[in-house]
Amino acid sequence: MTLDDEPMALAAEQLRTAGMRVTAPRMAMLMVVSESRGHLDAETLRERAQRITGRLSLQATYNVLRALTDSGLVRCTQFPGHPARYETERHDNHHHFVCRGCGAIRDVKCSVGAAPCMEPQLPEGYDTQEAAVTFWGMCPDCRAAPRT
Repeated sequence: MTLDDEPMALAAEQLRTAGMRVTAPRMAMLMVVSESRGHLDAETLRERAQRITGRLSLQATYNVLRALTDSGLVRCTQFPGHPARYETERHDNHHHFVCRGCGAIRDVKCSVGAAPCMEPQLPEGYDTQEAAVTFWGMCPDCRAAPRT
């Protein structure tokens, strides 16, 4: 059996590599975030992780997500009017599109290229390392839906 064959073993190895203590809630949450391929909120992630670990409080969920985010394994993005969303941190400098109709969130490749992919007009001495851009609009399904 290789790490690729066992998601929990892979999660444990990722935690160790990040210098984190390996616990069942951390392994379960990391596995759930990795398998989600989306931008899920803490409650949805908790429900999925509980299928693996059993009972998991909302506070424990937030504690685990914060630890995973602080370690660089998970990316937390907050959009106005939406709960915080979590995804695997891929260090790919991507941005997001949020549909104003249904709330769907989609990754958008960086518009210009290498981080920070935008050049802000700041006084000398600032070192911009990242740009977080959110595009807002309507997805194709919401654009095609009849207006009521």
